[in-house]
Amino acid sequence: MTSKPRILLLTAFLSWLAMACEKKEFEGSDYNPTPVAFTTPPGWPAPVYNFAENPLTEQGIELGRQLFYDGRLSKDGNFPCASCHQQPAAFGTFEHDLSHGFNNSHTLRNAPPLQNLAWIREFHHDGGITHLDLQPLAPITNPEEMAETIDNVLNKLRADAQYRQLFKAAFGSEEINTQRMTRALSQFMLTMVSANSKYDKVKRGEATFNLPESLGYDIFKAKCASCHTEPLFTDLSYRNAGLSMDNVLRDHGRMRITRNPADSLKFRVPSLRNVMKSSYYGHDGRFFDILNVLNHYSDGVVNGPTTDPLLRNKIPLSNFEKGQLIAFLGTLTDSSFLTNKKFAQP
Repeated sequence: MTSKPRILLLTAFLSWLAMACEKKEFEGSDYNPTPVAFTTPPGWPAPVYNFAENPLTEQGIELGRQLFYDGRLSKDGNFPCASCHQQPAAFGTFEHDLSHGFNNSHTLRNAPPLQNLAWIREFHHDGGITHLDLQPLAPITNPEEMAETIDNVLNKLRADAQYRQLFKAAFGSEEINTQRMTRALSQFMLTMVSANSKYDKVKRGEATFNLPESLGYDIFKAKCASCHTEPLFTDLSYRNAGLSMDNVLRDHGRMRITRNPADSLKFRVPSLRNVMKSSYYGHDGRFFDILNVLNHYSDGVVNGPTTDPLLRNKIPLSNFEKGQLIAFLGTLTDSSFLTNKKFAQP
């Protein structure tokens, strides 16, 4: 991120922080939002998101859905959140290697899928955003993404009578500010829980793996699970997976945030849930197919100063093992998540 978008993001953050310190005022006595309980799937860890600060309600979730699909959050109206986060791709991008944005520009990276966000503390491939409520501010103000200012977005929303009513239903008054906008987006995104794949059904005793899936699961547990830890299928750590530097993008990963050379080329371990639906792969989308990813780990790892120790000797995988692994990875596809109308465009 260049210095200009960092300044814009800082300004937006300070605005959001100021709003967070205000007392919530309600108009009239008809404010009666419908609470929505957040359910943790059996066997999963407790969420890290603080729901006490932003309780889920039907009205807040619906407002967030409207915002998620509204192009007016971008400068030219063509780039809503959903333009890069598409439901059939587990709310990632399946048609581009890099995210595309305003004025035919593109970012350094492939848009990460949005799923199971209640269990994540840090966002983006480099962990540069440390709260879900703040995450939307970065793409909205990035000139290579939505290229808008927070003030302009808020003014557009304030001019819409329907949005004023939606904000009143969700938060008790027609006031539209940064905090309310981002909290509504969080409420919607927090409901994007993917926990009903065949793998999950097997774990619940509702299904069984076929032979290739079962063999693949055994291979996965032996050779992949140290980084892609169940049930999220990521340990949320930052690792250099032995990818060579792209000489055009020059993306140093986590080091862009920490300024620590020890973090050079480290990126967050991605979740493998719905991985068969979320190509392209890698932080910069350099792998078109999941087999390309497995071939990288078996033959293409580049050893450098920060390459993860678990990968320095690559991961020995025969062609047979790759086939079984792919069969298992297919069991992580959650069709009900990918087609849930509650997440679809209003």
